Amino acid sequence: MELTPDTNIVFVVYGVPINATILGTWIIMAVLTGVSALITRNLRADTPPNRWRTALEVIVNGIVDQIAEITGRHDPRILYFSGTLFLFIVTANLLTVVPGFDTPTASLSTTVALAVSVLIAVPMFGIGSRGVIGYLKTYLQPSFVMLPFNIISEVSRGISLAIRLYGNVMSGAVIAAILLGVAPFFFPVVMDMLGLLTGVIQAYIFAILATVYISSATATPPPSAKESS
Repeated sequence: MELTPDTNIVFVVYGVPINATILGTWIIMAVLTGVSALITRNLRADTPPNRWRTALEVIVNGIVDQIAEITGRHDPRILYFSGTLFLFIVTANLLTVVPGFDTPTASLSTTVALAVSVLIAVPMFGIGSRGVIGYLKTYLQPSFVMLPFNIISEVSRGISLAIRLYGNVMSGAVIAAILLGVAPFFFPVVMDMLGLLTGVIQAYIFAILATVYISSATATPPPSAKESS
């Protein structure tokens, strides 16, 4: 059993090996882009929505509501980022039921890349909302002594995100493989059902944590005692 799709080389392009992780990522990108384009190709205000457009609006509105509950405001930038993370991860996890498809989220390189994107996005959002000086000051709160601890905390967030997502996906795959050898007909169906549920939950948790980190970086700082007086 392969523990990571990185070792599965599908084909080679100009001497560059394309493994199952890269191919799976491309497939998910194509699926999300294609489905969105098909659903919204005749998007008009005077046209009644069909069931696919209604389903898409329910998903988007649900993401918007979750972000608003966390941040207390409507910020399209967070919607684009966190919403994309959620849709990518949940699609990757749901496609595990397709025979022969290696989900890229089962690769540590993918989960690390997703976590790094959050690590980069947090200061970018923070700088965009507070400015460079204002954001850097957050690392000195409540005192300059906390600078190294705040930096360590920032890095540990990304590490925990990557390991959490990778560990949950891989643990499900290992358990399913074990049960497949014990009872090849009954247990795989049950594990696929549980795997789908876990995949949705993990995508939700990852996107929520990313939103919480970004919300913390972009929140309006409370007025100091000198300003309030």
